[in-house]
Amino acid sequence: MAAYIAKYATKSTDAFGRLDHRLHESDLVSLDLRPHLKRLVTTAWDLGVRPELEHLRLRQWAHTLGFRGHWLTKSQRYSTTLGALRAARAEWARTRRASADRPSAATAIKDWRYLGRGWDNQGDAWLARTAAAEAAEARKLARDARLAERGLRR
Repeated sequence: MAAYIAKYATKSTDAFGRLDHRLHESDLVSLDLRPHLKRLVTTAWDLGVRPELEHLRLRQWAHTLGFRGHWLTKSQRYSTTLGALRAARAEWARTRRASADRPSAATAIKDWRYLGRGWDNQGDAWLARTAAAEAAEARKLARDARLAERGLRR
C-alpha cells in the first residue's frame, strides 16, 4: 500500500493543495479532483464508517487515501529503518574520504605489445565485408519502404 501511495505522493496528488488537510463531509461534495483520485479518497471515507475498520481511522486520513504513515516510512519488521540507511550512508562516505587519502591499490600495466591489426585470415575479412554489405542493404530497403509508405518513393 505504501508503494501505491508513494506513486501519488511523489507526483503531487493535487496541484492545488485540496488534499493538504483533513477532510470533512462537506468537503467531499465539492472536491474537485481527477476521477481516480477522487474515488480513492471517497473509498477511504466510505470504509471509515465500518465498525471492523474503525481502528484504522480512515475518515481522519481520507486526504492521504487512508494511509496514516509517511509514504517513505521504513519498518524494522519488514525492512530497514531510515536511521540505519543514514548510518550506512555516513559510513560509506567516511570510508570513501579515507580511501581518497591513501594511494590507490590499482595495478599499472607498463608492458604493451603490438599484436597486429585487421583480420586473422581472409575468411574472417570476407565475413566482415559480407555482413557490412548486408546491413547497408537492409538499411536502404527499410528507408525505401518508409518513403514508399509516405508516397515519397525515390
